[in-house]
Amino acid sequence: MEARKTYLKLNDIEAYTSAFKLSNYIWEMVVKWDVFAKDTLGKQFVRAADSISANIAEGFGRHSKKDKIRFYRISRGSVYETMEWNEKSKIRKLISDIEYTSLNENLMKLPKLLNQLIKYTNTLVSD
Repeated sequence: MEARKTYLKLNDIEAYTSAFKLSNYIWEMVVKWDVFAKDTLGKQFVRAADSISANIAEGFGRHSKKDKIRFYRISRGSVYETMEWNEKSKIRKLISDIEYTSLNENLMKLPKLLNQLIKYTNTLVSD
């Protein structure tokens, strides 16, 4: 009997599923803020967080390894931007210490997950 070939799906990528959940958590926090906070910091916080999973998804859909990795690296940059907005949200008392810590712990895991994804992509035989 012939072995079935299995294909990696986007939802199989831990970096993607983690980033997707994180961005929705940030959305739920920010929609409760007042108009000024949402307009100044909130929109950028949400956009940066959304960009993490969106760039993983876009890279996943690309054909060449080089193209995939470029989007995964952009995603990693968005992780650090999201960390910046998390810090500002805490300092400006828009989020609680518990929310800050939870976000920070999840954000700190993402660069490693993205590096693993980049390493895995680099090992693919075909380009």
